[in-house]
Amino acid sequence: MSQETANPLFDTASTGHLPTSKTDLFISFSILALQGFGGVLAVVQRELVEKKRWLTRDEFLEDWAVAQILPGPNVVNLSLMIGDRYFGFAGALAALAGMLAFPLVIVLVLAALMGGVSDSALVQGALRGMGAVAAGLIAATGIKLIGALRGNPLGVPVCWTLAVLSFIAIAFLRWPLVAVLFGMGSLACAWAYRQLGLDRESGDAA
Repeated sequence: MSQETANPLFDTASTGHLPTSKTDLFISFSILALQGFGGVLAVVQRELVEKKRWLTRDEFLEDWAVAQILPGPNVVNLSLMIGDRYFGFAGALAALAGMLAFPLVIVLVLAALMGGVSDSALVQGALRGMGAVAAGLIAATGIKLIGALRGNPLGVPVCWTLAVLSFIAIAFLRWPLVAVLFGMGSLACAWAYRQLGLDRESGDAA
């Protein structure tokens, strides 16, 4: 795909790698979705950043943050954003179709097969085991992405403080996710705006 076909609102030259077609988007997101047992954060980061290299690590963090704020499943939001970025509305639909088509078929088949065995102790144990693995994958991905905080305008200490406060608010205080997003998110935006303003003033003074 030529650079001119990409959405001009985004800089796609940062990685040097672009999806070649809408079919490439569909296949890539289908493969991604078929690996996402119990959560896809670990898979989507590996596929889009490390393998496909469509996004840098910093770009992935920024896009994932936006995807989390928007209503709906995070990875679905991300697929729409990336598809639209490279091929407009048609690309968004292609990425979304890849994200949903095969998992939908598999879920329907499994639902039919699980109807008679869902109460089995063996099945319940297997599901709990998969949940533990999914939690480990998400934690490992978070650790891998910590290095990107060094270039964040908030500063590493502030990033860690907001992360700890968000964890406490959700895990222990049981605050609604919307309240945490608006509360911590507003603080983060205000501090980032301040820091970026200081950086601009320093650049102008130099």
